[in-house]
Amino acid sequence: MTLSRAHVAELAAQLDRRHQSLLEEVRDELEHSENQQYIELIGRVPPDVGDQSVGDALADLNLAIIDRHVRELRDIDAAKLRIAAGNYGVCIDCGESIGYERLRAYPTAKRCRPCQQKREKTYAHEGTPSL
Repeated sequence: MTLSRAHVAELAAQLDRRHQSLLEEVRDELEHSENQQYIELIGRVPPDVGDQSVGDALADLNLAIIDRHVRELRDIDAAKLRIAAGNYGVCIDCGESIGYERLRAYPTAKRCRPCQQKREKTYAHEGTPSL
């Protein structure tokens, strides 16, 4: 079943709202990336190694949050390009329709549920640290 124009318009509006929200969050994170706690910890004389580690962890956490938001912004942009190209809601693996309910829950989905499950099982080990 292909998506109706009304469904695509609704999902596009949802993507636009999320895009705007993420941009604001990224701006806020960047403005506050010089976390006051980090500045205070680093500014101590003499600096404590434990405080330095906590400060570094806070900075890394801020960067991880920003990175996650940027990846989501890219996914939204890709979904908007699929809308413009007329292939939004079509699985990139099998070419079948992605269900409307799946897209409502996850509007940047590029795979149908069966293909996504298969991909997750196939690539589940990637990104998992091992010793």
